[in-house]
Amino acid sequence: MTAQHSSLRRPWVERWLGINGWIVFAFLYLPILIVVVFSFSGASNVGVWGGFSLRWYERMFGNTQLLASLENSLWVALWSTIAATVLGTAAALALDRYRKWATRGAFDAIVYMPVIIPDVTMAVMLLLWFTQIGLPLGRVSITLAHIAFNISFVAIVVRSRLAHMDPSMEEAASDLYASRWKVFRKVTLPLIMPGVLGGALLALTLSLDDVVITSFVQGPGSTTLPVHVFGLIRRSVTPEINAVSTLMIGASMFLVLTSLAIQGRSND
Repeated sequence: MTAQHSSLRRPWVERWLGINGWIVFAFLYLPILIVVVFSFSGASNVGVWGGFSLRWYERMFGNTQLLASLENSLWVALWSTIAATVLGTAAALALDRYRKWATRGAFDAIVYMPVIIPDVTMAVMLLLWFTQIGLPLGRVSITLAHIAFNISFVAIVVRSRLAHMDPSMEEAASDLYASRWKVFRKVTLPLIMPGVLGGALLALTLSLDDVVITSFVQGPGSTTLPVHVFGLIRRSVTPEINAVSTLMIGASMFLVLTSLAIQGRSND
């Protein structure tokens, strides 16, 4: 009787879970869809449909300040991603392969600290550090700040790849008298490359989207695109912001989906 009663209730539970899933998706993605749709509106008021138009995209690409901030974002994202990928991969290899050194636990905690602490706290710490060492605030300070928090995310992704790697392949290469560098270059690096690329794309996405930390450590003439958009929203909301936001959403989704696809292939 109990089994019969539970079998009768199961369709209602499944139906409710399905409805709940659609509600969650609508709550998360409906505002994004509205921004994308109204970015193609010809009306001058946000949220008012004035017919299909590319007016705000044309105005966006004619905005010199916005293009300058986009250039700053791409410059910072490129160099911070390269540096964070190299350092994060090295940190992941050290933590995974060398487990007997005395300060490994402390180093492990330090590597993952940027993932745990709030962005505001990290921004204040970085600002104080740059002030103490006399580093001028600008592109370089933003790049160093992005490297600091991106190393952790790259290390996490690469370590997940290392956890699924068979160490016997490296041992076989060593038995064939290959040097450590040759083993790394010919065996280890190709095997962990999907994780390295996934971590690099994740770092690139986080760098392009960061607002809090960047706004603390930026200087005159080094404003990035997300900070510039945030400043526009604080002054006035125009349909041009919808166009900028749509491009940022598209770029972020492309990078995240590419990263997930690479990580998915690496786990197969």
